[in-house]
Amino acid sequence: MWRPTHTLFRKVVLPSIKENVKLGKIYFSTKSRPKSATKLTLVSASIGVLIGAGYGGYTHYKVNSKKQTTSAENNAYAFLKELPIYKPHYKVSSDTYRHDVHIVLFQYRTCPFCCKVRAYLDARGISYEIVEVDAVLRQAIKWSEYKKVPIMLQLMDSTAIISVLETYFLDTSYTLPNVIKYYPAHTLVKDGKESIEFANRYFVMSDAPVTSAKLQEEEKEWADNVLVHTLSPNVYRTAGEAIETFRWFERAGGWRQAFPFWECALMVYGGAAAMWAISKRLKKRSSLYDAAREWMAAVDAKGTAFLGGDQPNLADITVYGVLSSIEGCQAFDDLKNNTDVGKWYYNIKNAIGKNMGRVASLHAAAN
Repeated sequence: MWRPTHTLFRKVVLPSIKENVKLGKIYFSTKSRPKSATKLTLVSASIGVLIGAGYGGYTHYKVNSKKQTTSAENNAYAFLKELPIYKPHYKVSSDTYRHDVHIVLFQYRTCPFCCKVRAYLDARGISYEIVEVDAVLRQAIKWSEYKKVPIMLQLMDSTAIISVLETYFLDTSYTLPNVIKYYPAHTLVKDGKESIEFANRYFVMSDAPVTSAKLQEEEKEWADNVLVHTLSPNVYRTAGEAIETFRWFERAGGWRQAFPFWECALMVYGGAAAMWAISKRLKKRSSLYDAAREWMAAVDAKGTAFLGGDQPNLADITVYGVLSSIEGCQAFDDLKNNTDVGKWYYNIKNAIGKNMGRVASLHAAAN
């Protein structure tokens, strides 16, 4: 499962605090390849992955062995009183963004869940900063107990993040803390595995007309539960394709500019080896084609350019975001050649591009 982060900062005064007490900055979080693949690099990367997996498995066991099998509501919205130190790698600036909410996205560039959030932010013309997270060491999110991306600090689900932001931006008469309360978090423990779920995450909570942004709950849920799970087996079919996919991740995410050479090598070759092994247990390539055809059948039934009509809605944005995570892979070219999804995909990409802000690299400032 992907492990990225998304962060949202804002000056707020909590209703529960006396009027004369102000909180300074309380925030929410949504948060080189080497030129040749030598045997030494592969072996070293594999050993690192095995050691990390072993340690992770051990600590997971130690933590869960002390827990009861329960489902309990968390106090997921306790505000953090200290701003974590972070160094943004990119900044997206939109001239049309008029809100005072400062958004920082901690991400893995090609994580489909992070791509969903980024597609939403760009479609809505929101300004934000990006921190690229090392998928192996995750130093950029060491301040967070939750180690998956994207997160809005307390909000740790890409779908919930989008719904919270959409609800807030549609009607800013509500404070962001009050909006977040519509999406309570619960910790679920099943078969010894703990996960956090957010109620109402597929719903926009607003009395305002949603128009082109009308939430298509079933389609968004389909993207999360069906489409996402067809990606991995289609971009890691062979060891060679897995390495090439991670090399594209490296280029797309600017890893060489953000991380040391050895970290890039570990992420590329260690990550490729791990994902190739995992993909053997997953769905076949044809399932991705079937999912794309199912989606296009729903769009064609509407008789419009997008499922949302003449403009993409949140379901369009979600599906586009998921598919954009493999745009640089051979599997994406095969998908376009075997389905009709290409025209829809580039139409929505162009539509989002018209609203997206200017991207500036901050790598020099981050180093």
